[in-house]
Amino acid sequence: MSEPTLKERWNYWFDNYMSRGTLALIGGLSVISLVIIFLVAAVISMGGVAFAPEGATEGVSFVEAAWLSLMRTLDAGTMGGDTGWGFRLAMFFVTLGGVFIISTLIGVLTTGVEGKIEELRKGRSRVLENGHTVILGWSPQIFTIIPEIVTANENQSKGVIVILADKDKVEMEEEIQARVGNTGKTKVICRSGLPIDPSELEIVSPHTARAIIVLPPEEGEPDSAVIKTVLALTNSPKRHAEPYHIVTQISDARNLSVIKMLGAKDKIRAVLTGDIIARVTAQTSRQSGLSMVYTELLNFGGDEIYFKEETGFTGKEFGTLLNAYENSTLIGIQQADGTVRVMPPLDTVLASGDKIIAISADDNTIVQNGLKTIPIQTSQIHSGARREKAPTEKGLLIGWNESAAIITQELDNYVPAGSSITIVADESYEDDVNQVGPYKNLKIIFRGGDTNDRTLLDDLNVADYDHVIVLADTRLETQAADARTLITLLHLRDIAEKDETPFSIVSEMLDLRNRELAEVAKVNDFIVSDHLISLMMSQLAENGELYDVFVDLFDPEGAEIYLKPASDYVETGKPVNFYTVVEAARQRNEIAIGYRIVNDQHNAEKSYGVFTNPKKSKEILLSANDKVIVLAEE
Repeated sequence: MSEPTLKERWNYWFDNYMSRGTLALIGGLSVISLVIIFLVAAVISMGGVAFAPEGATEGVSFVEAAWLSLMRTLDAGTMGGDTGWGFRLAMFFVTLGGVFIISTLIGVLTTGVEGKIEELRKGRSRVLENGHTVILGWSPQIFTIIPEIVTANENQSKGVIVILADKDKVEMEEEIQARVGNTGKTKVICRSGLPIDPSELEIVSPHTARAIIVLPPEEGEPDSAVIKTVLALTNSPKRHAEPYHIVTQISDARNLSVIKMLGAKDKIRAVLTGDIIARVTAQTSRQSGLSMVYTELLNFGGDEIYFKEETGFTGKEFGTLLNAYENSTLIGIQQADGTVRVMPPLDTVLASGDKIIAISADDNTIVQNGLKTIPIQTSQIHSGARREKAPTEKGLLIGWNESAAIITQELDNYVPAGSSITIVADESYEDDVNQVGPYKNLKIIFRGGDTNDRTLLDDLNVADYDHVIVLADTRLETQAADARTLITLLHLRDIAEKDETPFSIVSEMLDLRNRELAEVAKVNDFIVSDHLISLMMSQLAENGELYDVFVDLFDPEGAEIYLKPASDYVETGKPVNFYTVVEAARQRNEIAIGYRIVNDQHNAEKSYGVFTNPKKSKEILLSANDKVIVLAEE
């Protein structure tokens, strides 16, 4: 192999130097510019009068010559007024250097600044925060989660939310500003990057965060993306020894086992979205107002669920403590070993180390009332006589999506034997409908057709049904799906107004913003799946212990939330305090947690008539149509 030539060596060195980037270019061009300036300055200073401007009696000093040269490199027009040919030639040379070298340097500087601005726009700098909340991924759920965390941070000096998503940083900030607005004392920081990339995860400092929320993508395989992100977090070479507090959601129950494996050393709380939403939809279709009860319990705007150890309760039965608080409602206990029991048997005795689980405005509002005698209006309590056997039910399910199969299975667990449900959906879903089952109480009737077709809805005789559920067509884009749902709801409301036969309507909406439009149809309840799940994830991010409470609360086995006729508990039409309602429920082995005023079911300003954790001494006036909200076995 022949020896490289001098030209080849130069080219090789030059290529390597240029590959060092913008700083190397700026440094090199600066050196060349200074060499030209100082060289010309030396020539002028040593040339004496011959290289001085015309009419000068002495030469120009080196410093003065260097300054004049610098000015001409920066502005070529400066040499227009030069005199004396020696001085002109020197200045012409340095001006040429300025045109080619300094102009290039300025161009490189401009490009470098633009590149830095673009880098800042992308949000690639590392976040230097501690105790912050990290959100990985981007979806419409973020516009529910951020306000909830902001509300939770109101009683703190400051809070920080850091978002990492495969989206332009400025776009994220603009959307948050438009949809969320002022975040108060909570600072929201956005960064662009792939949450599944371990190196890009480091940008948001997950190892110093107090909670990490992993959002599934809107497209593709959401569970796979969640699992990859959790893997990137938990297997990072820079991870800390303490367990990570990670909150996420899974749509396929089969993937929960994978999440549990990943969470062997960490605290990973995964919400099974499909089952929960389907269960809430099924229950709400039979109990108007239930979705609002869940919303009230899950958001940070009102009362939340807290844990508190009360040493004075050791050795006492749980049922005797239900009226121990004026402004809080007991719903369960957390045993010393961490086991959570929502609505345990009322004769359960609290042991040392047990904590009570209560609904309250804040953890510092869980204060005992100190009353020696509870003001129970015994004469107004109705006996717990058994109710008559429930009649069979006739339901109508309009639309079909991935939650429909679980909804029908859940309904089968609640309705009396001999009940039926008619499913109206696109004919392409008939095979899917027939594959679900078997059912022990429900008879399934399928009818294919366009759910927006008024003629079809009229033929169904909707007024003959007890409950109507309208599901969103998730094959469509969110707004298009909600638009179809709205059309169906308006048809149903028109049918209801022409027939006095009462039937409840429960609708699934994909975008919470469309709820206000849908309220025109006076639907009894709305299930906004992403909204409810987002509320739950926000609660879990603030307090991971709530996971077992939610699992118990949404589990079909054991205690659940019911809205039952107020007349079953107390005498209606007369003022009664809530201490009395709680006692009436206790006598039925139930826990009263609130009430619903049916006349306010369409009034958003009054929480659609739902009141959870009311002040117990305040008297309320319940009508025969109003409901008491209870935790009960059935």
